[in-house]
Amino acid sequence: MSIRDYIKGLGRQAKGAAVTLATVSSTAKNDMLTELARLLRAGQADVLTANGQDLEEAEKQQLSQAMVDRLTLTPQRLEALAAAVEEVRTLPDPVGEVAGMTLRPNGLQVGKMRIPLGVVAFIYESRPNVTIDAAALCVKSGNAVILRGGKEAIHSNLAFMRLIKGSLTSAGLPEHAVQVVDTIDRRAVEELLKLDDDVNLLIPRGGEGLIRYVAEHSRIPVIKHYKGVCHVYVDQDADLDMALAIALNSKVQRTGVCNAEETLLVHAAVAETFLPRFIAASKEQGLELRGDPRTVAFDPATIIPATEEDWHTEYLDMILSVKVVDSAAEAMAHIHTYGSEHTDSIVTENYTTAHAFIRGVQSSLVLVNASTRFNDGGELGLGAEIGISTTKLHSFGPMGLRDLTIEKNIAFGNGQIRE
Repeated sequence: MSIRDYIKGLGRQAKGAAVTLATVSSTAKNDMLTELARLLRAGQADVLTANGQDLEEAEKQQLSQAMVDRLTLTPQRLEALAAAVEEVRTLPDPVGEVAGMTLRPNGLQVGKMRIPLGVVAFIYESRPNVTIDAAALCVKSGNAVILRGGKEAIHSNLAFMRLIKGSLTSAGLPEHAVQVVDTIDRRAVEELLKLDDDVNLLIPRGGEGLIRYVAEHSRIPVIKHYKGVCHVYVDQDADLDMALAIALNSKVQRTGVCNAEETLLVHAAVAETFLPRFIAASKEQGLELRGDPRTVAFDPATIIPATEEDWHTEYLDMILSVKVVDSAAEAMAHIHTYGSEHTDSIVTENYTTAHAFIRGVQSSLVLVNASTRFNDGGELGLGAEIGISTTKLHSFGPMGLRDLTIEKNIAFGNGQIRE
C-alpha cells in the first residue's frame, strides 16, 4: 500500500469513528480512561523497554540533551501519566452541555450546545507522553485523533498505542478512535496535511521549524505555537526572596520546555540588591547569563554581552538573557517586542502594577508572583493538555477538554414559522 493510500485510510477510519464517539456516553469514555490508567501501570516494563530502544537510537543520532529529556520515560513519569489520565476521567464531560438559553419574542428557545470538533490530527516531536495525553483528552471530548509522533519516539509511541487499543476495546469504543501513524516516512506528514475532507483540526507540537512547515503546507486549520520566549519581570516592589526563587525555578526546574523562562527583566531600583544574589545563585546552578550593559557591569568576567538575537531566542538550555529596565512599562514594552505571547510573570507586591501587567501583557498565561512553569494543563486543573495555543482563534493557552469542543446553535419551538 502506498503512503498516500495508507494515510487516506487513517482519515476515513477516524471520520467514521468520530461519528460514533460524538454520541457515546460519558460512562463508556470514562471506562476507557480507567482501563488505560490501569494498563499504563501494568504495562510499565514493556513501555520502558520500547523507550530504551528509542534512547539508544537517540544516543547514536547525538540528539540534544533537551530532546533526550523530552524523549525519556521513567517509572515516575509513567505514574504521572496514569494519574493525569485518571484526572481527565474525573473532569466533567463537556459534550452535550447546553448554555445561554434565551426566549425569543416568538416563543423560540435559543441556546448553544457543546459538541466535539470531529477528527483531530496531531503532529509532534520527541515527547511520547503526548501520545497518552492526546488520546485521553480526545476520547473524553468525543473526538477521534490521528497521532503522528517523531521518528525518535516511534517505539515508545507504538507501545503506548497497544495500551490505548486495549482500553478502547475493553470499553466497547471504536478501535479507530485513536490511531498512531506507524511509519517514520516523512511523506506521511505531507499526506496528512492534505486530509481536509476528513480532519477538522491539525495541531503541531515541537520545534519552530516543524510548526512553520505545517502551517505553511496544511489544507486543514492549524493551532500554532511557534516558540516560548517567556519572561519574568522583577518589579521595584517585589519581595526579593520570592523573586529569586521564582526566577530560578522558572528557568532551571526544567530547561527544555516551552514554559521555561528565557529572559529575566529587573527593575533598576532593585538591581543593585537583587542581581548580585541572582548571579551568585546562577553560578551555583551552572546557568550561563547573557546581559545588557547594565547587567554585564555586575560581573563582566562571566556575564556574556547579549545580542539583539538573544532577546528573541528560545534557548531550551541552561542559558538566560537578563536586562535591567527603568519601569514596568519598559518591561512590558520589551515583552511586546520580543515575547511570543506564551507565558510571562511579574513579581511584585504592588496591586496596581500587578493588574496593569495582567491587562497589558497579551500572553496565553500571565502570572503574578508565580513561576512560568505553571503554564501547563495539569498544573492549571485541566487534567492534561494537548498543547499550548498561542493562536488567538477558538483557544488560547493550554488546550484541555473544553478546548477540543465547539458550540453549535440549537433552538426549541412549538410550531413557529417565519413570516
